[in-house]
Amino acid sequence: MRQEELYRRISDILQNTFGIEPERISMEARLADDLDIDSIDAVDLIVQLKPLLGGNLRPEAFKTVRTIADVVEALQKMMQVPAEEARSAA
Repeated sequence: MRQEELYRRISDILQNTFGIEPERISMEARLADDLDIDSIDAVDLIVQLKPLLGGNLRPEAFKTVRTIADVVEALQKMMQVPAEEARSAA
């Protein structure tokens, strides 16, 4: 899944679940400082992103996430692992 698609999914979740106005959402937006996402909200966000990853969700990858761009990057890395494992098995 491309970066733009992931960003769009995250933006939809932030708007629909947390009621965040679209103009506040950007790749540079800081979850806590700019969007008022606390640790409990962050867990809810991760749970909603889980279907994108199948069984490859690693919550520890989100410990250093501070911005939406960080979330996108963490998701992309987790999505690459199954593809790399499939290539290695072939």
